[in-house]
This record gives sequence, C-alpha cells and structure tokens, in this order.
Amino acid sequence: MRSPSSLYLHIPFCKRRCFYCDFAITTGGDRLKEEYVKALCQELALTAAIQPPPAPLQTIFFGGGTPSLLNVEQMAQIFEAITQYWAIAPDAEISLEANPDTVSLASLQGYRSLGINRISLGAQAFQENLLAICGRGHGVQQIYSAVDLIKQAGFVNFSLDLISGLPDQTLADWQFSLQEAIALQPKHLSVYDLTIEEGTAFGKRYEAGSQPLPKESHTVEMYLAAHELLTGLGYEHYEISNYGQAGYQAKHNLVYWHNQEFYGVGMGATSYIDRQRIDRPRKMRAYLEAIAAWSDGGTGFTSPRVTDAEALMDTLMQGLRLAEGLSLKALQERYGLELGDRVLDCLEKYQSQQWVNLIENADDMQIKLTIPTGWLFSNVIIEDLYNILL
Repeated sequence: MRSPSSLYLHIPFCKRRCFYCDFAITTGGDRLKEEYVKALCQELALTAAIQPPPAPLQTIFFGGGTPSLLNVEQMAQIFEAITQYWAIAPDAEISLEANPDTVSLASLQGYRSLGINRISLGAQAFQENLLAICGRGHGVQQIYSAVDLIKQAGFVNFSLDLISGLPDQTLADWQFSLQEAIALQPKHLSVYDLTIEEGTAFGKRYEAGSQPLPKESHTVEMYLAAHELLTGLGYEHYEISNYGQAGYQAKHNLVYWHNQEFYGVGMGATSYIDRQRIDRPRKMRAYLEAIAAWSDGGTGFTSPRVTDAEALMDTLMQGLRLAEGLSLKALQERYGLELGDRVLDCLEKYQSQQWVNLIENADDMQIKLTIPTGWLFSNVIIEDLYNILL
C-alpha cells in the first residue's frame, strides 16, 4: 500500500458559530486548546505508527473551525509532531484557514516561519448587514486589514472565500463583493452557494427556496456573474466553486477531487486510507476520550473498506466537479469495464442537453460537464449516476 502524501488537520476552535455552519467546532478556551493540541499530536504519532513508511507530504491543510485561533507556539508543537514522523516536500503547499478578526502581523509572521505558505481567508461578504445576518464575528474593514497583514507578512499565495445566495443578498451586493475581493488581488477565490443545513441557525430560521433567501433564478445569476467576471480577468474556473490564477489551484483540495487517499486527524476529521473512510468523533470530549483509549492500547479508528461501486461513485462525484473531467479509460482500469460502461450509458443522454461533453481521442474518452451549464445541473446528473451504481 502506498502511503498518502497529504495531511488534513482539523482545528475546531471558533469564537462563535456562524449561522450557516454545521462543521465540527467548539468555542472552548485556552485550557481546552492546550489539551486538544496534545491529543492531536498523540493522534499524529499513533497514525504514523500503523502506516507504511510515509512518502514526503506534498500538501498539509489546517482547516476548521478557525485554525488561526491557535497561537504560534501551539502551531509549532503540531509541526514538531508532524516532522517527527513525516518528511515535508520542499515545495509542499501548507495552507491555513483564518478569519479576518483572528490574525495579527506577529501571528502571520510566526505561521510563515513554521512553513505555512498559503492562507485561506473567510471573507464571505463585503456588506456589514450580510456579515451580521450570517453571524460573522468581523466587519468589512477587518477583511481589508487582514489582507494587508497577510501581504505584509510575506504571503504571496492567499485565497478568499465568498458566499452567494445569502438572505437579503441582491445581485448588486454579490457583484460588489466580487469586485472588492478582486481588488485585493488574491491568487485564488472560493465562491460557494449557501446551503441550508439541518440543525444550524439558518436551518431553524429559513426554509430553502423561501424569502428572504434569493430565488433559485437569482442564485443562478450570481453564479454566472462570478464565472463571467472572474474568467474574464484571467482566473481559471477549474472546479465548480473555485477559481485560481495560473499555478495557484488549491493542491490539497485537488487530492479530494481526484479521490486520492489522505491522512485526516483531529475532532470531526475524516481520513481516506487503504480504501477506508474513517470519521473521528464530532464532539470534543468523545474525541479526547477516543485518543486516550487508543494511546492506552486500543484499536484506534476503523471503518469497512469502500466497495468498487462506492469508490467509483466518489470518484465521479468529485471528478465531475473539475474542469479537466475524468478519463473513461482510467475509470475502466480502476473499477472495471462493466462499471465504466454503466457510467457512459448514463451520461450519453445528457449530451443533447449540452450538460455533458464526451470527447473522444485515440484510445480514450474524456468525460466533462459543460462549463458553466453542466455544473449548474450537476446534482441532477450525480443523482442519476447514484441510482444506477448504488
């Protein structure tokens, strides 16, 4: 078994829970952060002990939560644990998610000194009322200030997150947010359409498709407006929700979209190793107790192996999000001719609707959703594939 070359670390701490968020987070204080960092380092050691000799890590991603709520000393402890067991490639992409109100010049310089070379900043909107509606803990001016600090600290590679389809958000609001984000000159932009998740504040407050949420036709306008504006300025729309300048695609996320294996550690994290998708507990106490039990000789985290049909479905769900699409030959070699033929039979009918492109070459066929129309109907296509394969 070849060891993965990507590592995800979940840092679950937040000052508050945003109203749309259903991630595994906690608002615990300094003492809990120290306890968590210790457990995370233990999990890194335990994970390394049961894996084959690791390949150098090509990508590391600190996600959350708000990883920038850990101080430089705590991040240094985590890096010390990583480098004790893994080599890190000299050109590795090492990303950290941050919120605008949680960074300083000193903290950013400290993170950079540890090897972090990419910042993903959660801006979300450039209107005070929309930030308040979302329950964000920062204002618009803090976005500008945070980007200025990121640049002062020497980061060239940074990304901004934006959300469309927010309550009371207009097309004019969305266009303004896009223009303000572009003016900050990020190398990468992640543009997400709001999803109303059950159990969140938004899930309790709003019903999908009802006011004050924008109509579906308006969110489609927002999606198309982002595509037209960003591609016109040289950003490559390389994934359904992501745009990057040349050479600045999110390398770590490409591991997920290519359905490759990766290490995942921390509360609520998922790993994908040896065809097993293994979820960690989403509650802090349960996670800490699980690591303690594993350290005392327990079996650690396990899960049934993913079947060929399940792995193929995962590959399709992720790969069709990419502009590059998927190789039919590679699918057939990896999952068998019969499953590959079923995929092709399902997708051929969408050619006439111009949702799917099937591009033949010498000995292969490239399967792509059309951009942007096919991506707008990707849920329909994925559901059809799911019904056929599973």
